[in-house]
Amino acid sequence: MDSDSGELSEGELSPGQEGFNSRSLALQLQKKVLSSVAPLAVANLLTDDTSSEILDELYKASREHTRSKKEAHKIVRDVIKIALKIAVLYRNHRFSPEEMETVERFRKKMNQAAMTAVSFHQVEYTFDPPILSELLLECRDLLHELVEAHLTARSHGRIDHVFNHFASADFLSTLYGSEEYELYLQKICDGINKLLDEGNL
Repeated sequence: MDSDSGELSEGELSPGQEGFNSRSLALQLQKKVLSSVAPLAVANLLTDDTSSEILDELYKASREHTRSKKEAHKIVRDVIKIALKIAVLYRNHRFSPEEMETVERFRKKMNQAAMTAVSFHQVEYTFDPPILSELLLECRDLLHELVEAHLTARSHGRIDHVFNHFASADFLSTLYGSEEYELYLQKICDGINKLLDEGNL
């Protein structure tokens, strides 16, 4: 399941191109990941308008914060790869009843983190980095638990890479506290709100 035969080369994922588009990247990765498993439709995963916009804005904020297009690109690519692999496992009914309980715990924790992230943006003077950071790290730990029997150390590394970046107090403080990040944060929170309203998060 976690074979690297489906990896895209760095050339195909060149972060040097300014026209970064998470939907295009998600479609590329979806084709690669699904080519190594039984054909199935992972319809609209991360390629719908709302998810694409959130990922695009997370890419921009990460690019500004890390001062590296390559690193920001790798972060978003890892988000997409993790989501795709978990979706394939889920839709192929590979999770045990106990693991499905972990899926539900992860959903609830991610929902809590999403609502907290939006609330911190909407209500002045409420932002508290350790609270949001702890929620995101709890999501990370639940994902590790969920895929323990299914994915390799490389995927566990991707989970750490993604959540350690977004949960860092430095990144969160910059995202919520710097004027130049305000538009990124606004669009991210608008997208999260839409996903919450539609029951997709």
